[in-house]
Amino acid sequence: MNLSSLHPPKGQKHAPKRIGRGMGSGRGKTATRGSKGQHAGTGFSQKRGFEGGQMPLHRRLPKRGFTNIFKKQYALVNLQQLDKLEGDHFTPQRLRELGVIRRTLDGVKVLGTGSLTRPITVFAHRFSKSAAEKIAASGGKFEVLGR
Repeated sequence: MNLSSLHPPKGQKHAPKRIGRGMGSGRGKTATRGSKGQHAGTGFSQKRGFEGGQMPLHRRLPKRGFTNIFKKQYALVNLQQLDKLEGDHFTPQRLRELGVIRRTLDGVKVLGTGSLTRPITVFAHRFSKSAAEKIAASGGKFEVLGR
């Protein structure tokens, strides 16, 4: 293949509109700008977001609060979910295989909702205080994973 033989698909390229080239062109005289008005004159320019004097959208919208771009999002797992699962050893990969979580996001966090009826071992990135207490109380172990 030769680079000089490449061409765009038929109909992709269009000839530019030739404006202001005499009355015979159909786009002479006012050169598609209409007659009179703010936009018709030479040297016309407009700031981004200008709405003809109406209060622009970016000034009409309320500006309160902020979005923390460093916020961590954890996949949440409750103890009652872990208690229903088969086995006694849970890692983020195993939880994904079992369908408890879809994605690990920034890590897995275990919350203390529900109770445990058996000792289990859980590996996760975060544990709520109540989850850690309940796992320890049931005779299980929990280990915090690094990112």
